[in-house]
Amino acid sequence: MVKIAVLPVAGLGTRFLPASKAIPKEMLPIIDKPLIQYAVEEAINIGVDEIIFITSPEKYSIKKHFDKNINFEDRLKNSGKIEMIKKLNPEIFSGIKFHYIDQKEQKGLGHAILHAEELVGENTFAVLLPDDLFFSAESCLDQLLNSHQETNSSVIAVNKVSKEDVHKYGVISPGVIKNKSIQIEDIVEKPSLDDAPSDIAVCGRYIFKPTIFKFLKTTKFDKSGEIQLTDAIKALLEEEEVYARMYEGEKYDCGSKKGFVHATIALALKDKSISKDIKKIIKEII
Repeated sequence: MVKIAVLPVAGLGTRFLPASKAIPKEMLPIIDKPLIQYAVEEAINIGVDEIIFITSPEKYSIKKHFDKNINFEDRLKNSGKIEMIKKLNPEIFSGIKFHYIDQKEQKGLGHAILHAEELVGENTFAVLLPDDLFFSAESCLDQLLNSHQETNSSVIAVNKVSKEDVHKYGVISPGVIKNKSIQIEDIVEKPSLDDAPSDIAVCGRYIFKPTIFKFLKTTKFDKSGEIQLTDAIKALLEEEEVYARMYEGEKYDCGSKKGFVHATIALALKDKSISKDIKKIIKEII
């Protein structure tokens, strides 16, 4: 079982300025739910009961969002809006331990995850990057969990990307395929098209055995002064097997304005309460 999830959310969100000046990009809503809540719910739905946010002091609204708001709940009760309480204080958060660790300096994804070592201890844990939004009958984490249980190894989510986008991601060199689990032979961070070992790129979900911390601690800072998670995984491959799982479903890169708008439109079209109106609006705009 995977009972702990780590969510690195300390980034500045510069691509969403000026909105991210006062609102963490992870708190920007897709329709009526903050982006970060989708990731938290995905983690809880595979059995996670402890969430570790690697955050910064400026992002206090994240903690406020996941804290139970009794005063607001009482006001809704007094107004007869009982159904809204389920949205305000979702039952799914009951019994979940939320931890908040400040990352004073943003020095890469690997550096962020390393902050969780003490709380994770010797446990296998999930990592979710809230910028990546996934939708499928079987969640992305569920798919990873299946591969982890089959292989007893660390597993990362991957998908195929266009050649033009290979340089934006960590890219794997695929090996033997066992059921739907792809053994990773090598992994390269943001390779040029000529140097890319494949078109299979890492996307924002991982399940790690705690041995990853050993390699995060020995990974050197890169030229930009960051500890890359990809480099730690590359070193981990020298001692144990690591697998990839090709994600089956829809994925939206909400870390970009294009992806954020795409996700918003896609979810609006799935929402029965507004989908007809949204289709009409789109036709009028076109």
